[in-house]
Amino acid sequence: MENVVIRRLKTADADEISRIYSAITQKPVRADFKQLVEEHATQQQDACFVAELDGTVVGFMISYILTLGFGIEKSAWIATLGINPTYMGQGIGAGLAQKVFEFYRQEGVHNVYTSVRWDSTDLLSFFKTLGFDRSNFINLRKVLE
Repeated sequence: MENVVIRRLKTADADEISRIYSAITQKPVRADFKQLVEEHATQQQDACFVAELDGTVVGFMISYILTLGFGIEKSAWIATLGINPTYMGQGIGAGLAQKVFEFYRQEGVHNVYTSVRWDSTDLLSFFKTLGFDRSNFINLRKVLE
């Protein structure tokens, strides 16, 4: 979309990002979600961007650098992303990803990772179109009771 502006995440964007995330998941966001978004906005070493159309945030991508990652060199991780459902499929997510990739290239980071649920075929497809493939990681989980 030619009128979309991609810019750095600001703490003031947390409310709009919360609304987008809630619209995607069709659930209210957790109480700490907004606080986490605000914290990411203050981290200048990480690539966190929003896509804005006519002054309204319509998408976001939050990522961070991991320097001590189980034997791998300094890497970047895409923690979350979201596009307002009205604007999905219009290249906004790809534009955000390209901005993230550009940022990390300039920082000398060569590997970008993310984690996707195996049954999220739309997200898997999206990341495949960006050139992502399986990594040498296996996600593990322990449920704490």
